[in-house]
Amino acid sequence: MAPPRKRALPKPLPEGFILTDTEKKKWRLGKIIGEGGFGLIYLASQDEDRPVAADTDFVIKVEYQENGPLFSELKFYQRAAKPESMKKWKKSRKLDFLGIPTYWGSGLAEYKDLRYRFMVMDRLGCDLQKVCEHNGGRLKKATVLQLGQGLVAVLEYIHENEYVHADIKAANLMLGYRDPEQVYLADYGLSYRYCPDGVHKEYKENPKKGHNGTIEYTSLDAHKGLAPSRRGDLQILGFCLLHWLCGSLPWDSVLKNPAQVQEAKARLMDNLPDSVQQLSVSGASTDEVAAFLSCVHKLGYKDKPDYQHLKEVLASVVTGRLDFSMPQGPVGGSATKVQIPPTKEKQKAGRARASPRAKAVPTEEEEEEQQERMKPKPVQAHHRRGPPVTKPQAQQKDNGVLPDVSISLRPRLKPVVTYKEDSDDEDEEEEEEEEATRPRPIPACYLRGPPIGPRAQPKQKTKPKWMGRKTDDLSVTSEGQLRPQRREHILTVQTHMEYRERWDERLLQHRAVCSHRQWRDSDLRHESTHSSGEWEGSTVRGPQQEAVPIQRRGLFSWCIFVSILFFLGFVLGVCQSAFKPL
Repeated sequence: MAPPRKRALPKPLPEGFILTDTEKKKWRLGKIIGEGGFGLIYLASQDEDRPVAADTDFVIKVEYQENGPLFSELKFYQRAAKPESMKKWKKSRKLDFLGIPTYWGSGLAEYKDLRYRFMVMDRLGCDLQKVCEHNGGRLKKATVLQLGQGLVAVLEYIHENEYVHADIKAANLMLGYRDPEQVYLADYGLSYRYCPDGVHKEYKENPKKGHNGTIEYTSLDAHKGLAPSRRGDLQILGFCLLHWLCGSLPWDSVLKNPAQVQEAKARLMDNLPDSVQQLSVSGASTDEVAAFLSCVHKLGYKDKPDYQHLKEVLASVVTGRLDFSMPQGPVGGSATKVQIPPTKEKQKAGRARASPRAKAVPTEEEEEEQQERMKPKPVQAHHRRGPPVTKPQAQQKDNGVLPDVSISLRPRLKPVVTYKEDSDDEDEEEEEEEEATRPRPIPACYLRGPPIGPRAQPKQKTKPKWMGRKTDDLSVTSEGQLRPQRREHILTVQTHMEYRERWDERLLQHRAVCSHRQWRDSDLRHESTHSSGEWEGSTVRGPQQEAVPIQRRGLFSWCIFVSILFFLGFVLGVCQSAFKPL
């Protein structure tokens, strides 16, 4: 059987299939409860003899062996997130909870000539993205600051184990299955080992790798193509805190242009803390987030952050359990771009190359609703040469309702970068630009066709062949045969020479007439003439003087002839007188 295509969902394994990990532990597969971008999520248990219970505490993520995200995530868990290591860390830091899912095992499996890779983990609940959507895109300030403190603690543990997450966002924050107040940072498919064997990666910008990650939150280092670092993780977290607190970000309107997003983030970081403080919404100031980003902005690429100080900056006066209820008061501030709550498509706009996470299995009614929503829309005329453009975002806005909590049971599609639809003015500008760049027809006067008739052979220098007779209405082909010709006759060499002589005479006459006109005009302007046809100090001559050199040449020859005769007569006379007898 041909090998499976990389980066594709694997064919499901049968329920009850037994998997054996690298430590020889047996795991029984249950029902599929969700899917990632390239993998499936199964319920699992260690009881091989009974079906997997619906309330089991374990899940198994399965992908094709050739896929990369699960391999990267597996390496992180094997090196940095073993249960023993995490337990020792929490004891040394006096922590009751550390938001990293527990890794229980992994291995390879084969089914119907297909090879799979699997990983066993803790079962988690809903993600924070759905909570934000249900609350209109915002969270309470106390909740945001508590989340920030917990995530700083998670990042400190990850960084101390030579890794960075590089893709922090609400969609990758999972609530606990047993305790929804506990929040886990999951999905380490894009994690990066920034400091292998204690040696930090060098600062090296690479434009070809620029703008990696989720465009809304990615760090300025990632925009420049630098390898992920500790300060990059903390900067991403700061952007997330600002988004959860305000409900939007200043660069939401330019997410489809990564360069403009980078410029907007650079302006915000260069003008701290005022640039963040002015984004405060009613009832929730952004002073703590501004101070957090200011501390991060002072870090060097290889600097180790002061995690304890960062947690103190985010210290909240409210303690206790997390409150995920809807914030009071309208969304305000300059960061807000719309008055209606952000839709699901709005929250996911611009998330490129991010590893997706587990999704729940939909019912039949939800599948029909999903297919109806994903039907393609008619393509406008000026877009017919490009790919079709769908507008699910506009439909979502027209409804004007908040997403229901039940959307947590719907599957997530393969990550696609979606952006806010262009306005009518932008469509008109695109149409005008397309019209301006469209090639224009070439005028007929500039079209060059093939040569006509005998003009196609002017460069041949072969001597015309004398036929010995007139060849009227005949022409010679390339094979030496005669064929009728529409012209009157072919010019012979003599005719051609006569024609050239007549042409030279006409040319001389034409020049003479032109010279005469020029001489006459000059004569009228200066009112001075000369009998020889010359104007004073000028080289312009009259028409008669073009022929004068020829007449003078003949007269001069006649005079010389006559002079020679006289001279000979004179010499003859002298000789005769000299020889007369004395």
